[in-house]
Amino acid sequence: MDTRRLALLLALSRLGSMRQVAEAFTLTTSTVSQQIAALAKETGEQLIEPEGRRVRLTPAGRRLADHAVTILAAVDAARLDLDPDAEPVGTVRVGGFATGIRVSLLPVVRELAVTHPRVEVAVSEYEPLEAFNLLVDDDLDLAITYDYNLAPASPDPVLETLALWSTPWGLGVRADTAANGTADLRAFADSTWIVNSRNTADEDAVRTLAALAGFTPRIVHQIDSLDLVEDLILDGHGVGLLPVNRPLRDGLTILTLSDPSVILTAYAVI
Repeated sequence: MDTRRLALLLALSRLGSMRQVAEAFTLTTSTVSQQIAALAKETGEQLIEPEGRRVRLTPAGRRLADHAVTILAAVDAARLDLDPDAEPVGTVRVGGFATGIRVSLLPVVRELAVTHPRVEVAVSEYEPLEAFNLLVDDDLDLAITYDYNLAPASPDPVLETLALWSTPWGLGVRADTAANGTADLRAFADSTWIVNSRNTADEDAVRTLAALAGFTPRIVHQIDSLDLVEDLILDGHGVGLLPVNRPLRDGLTILTLSDPSVILTAYAVI
């Protein structure tokens, strides 16, 4: 199979029209159509089918487009490997959650600035589902993501993950409401709950914990910033999950969760 034709098929799967693919590759629409027809002949499969005035990928075409992501990346890697002594140069696009970027990425970026000064790292903040989609669409090169043991992530099969580190989470409450260091969730059945506004994993973990304790949580607040979560807890507006190793502010305590515990794991994803 001609890899240039694979690239056109992959672009069609993402852009949705021959015209947009032609514009992206500075070709005519008829040339794109002829190249994809030639690819279909090479594979012996029908790759596209009409849909009104447009075309769409057949199931075989979608499967081949999925393979094209890996194939084209391997071809690029092979080209680079032909000159192993060349100094790395270019931009690495990295997206992820704030703590993961701070803990796992920034130390590497500082080192790269010394060892490989021609490599630029472009950093953006994304929640895991956003980062997965951007990786699949080749709009990111690397993602730093996370999930909870009670709400595992399900990245696309074309992605590979490597666990980086794990940390326990507990229940953040006002210190004057905590009887001891271990959370009995039944005592908070009538409380309002605070969850993440940008990632459903936090809410999934809360709902699982509550279900195991025999109640349905009343989720009222959806907040992205852990500092703001703490503010709401301190002002008596609810309870929510917080990292156990997070430095505590006056008036706040984090109760240990057990049976089950809540563990956040960070990953590097490509």
